[in-house]
Amino acid sequence: MKLEEIIDSFRIRFKFENELNDEGYQIIAGIDEVGRGCVAGPVVACSCILPANFNVSETYDSKRFNKRQRFLLEEEIKKTSCLFAFGEASVTEIDLINIYQSARLAMKRSVMNLLQMPDALLIDAMAVDLNLKQLKIIHGDQLSNSIAAASILAKCHRDRIMIKMAEKYPEYGFERNVGYLTSEAKKALLEYGITPIHRKTFVPISKLI
Repeated sequence: MKLEEIIDSFRIRFKFENELNDEGYQIIAGIDEVGRGCVAGPVVACSCILPANFNVSETYDSKRFNKRQRFLLEEEIKKTSCLFAFGEASVTEIDLINIYQSARLAMKRSVMNLLQMPDALLIDAMAVDLNLKQLKIIHGDQLSNSIAAASILAKCHRDRIMIKMAEKYPEYGFERNVGYLTSEAKKALLEYGITPIHRKTFVPISKLI
């Protein structure tokens, strides 16, 4: 893709932010979560408020990048004057209230952890229990720069959590699979059993209890 096309695509991905600005909303947070499909570790959300002059044009859905690219983008995003915060729902909460509600809870916590409360939210296909203007956008991390930035920051933050967990549970390869059910993870489960950070209500964990 040519530089002009990248810049044009980047500008288009401010469509929802601009529409909310036109309606009078000034502080807009993009929200995304990561880790819903994992069998181990928390679900993590990020809320991100981008500055008006945000110009990291590569910002896009975190799943489109490899680990090295994501961490480089995270660094670039953090260099801007964006305001961001994280929220988590623990493995215990996931097993208690289910993964969908836990993702919503993590999102709500990420908003509440912001140093400045937004007046509108752009969310990747979900809604949170807050009395704020909200737009649920399917594939939001591909259509909104605010959500995409939140996606990248959340993914990098959760990866670091799982890399730390790998130090405590080295047999499971969490530094590589970050809690997803890879062949390596399946083999470790059969050989070593489950850990306190495995989600007990998720298959195949539930069958091993």
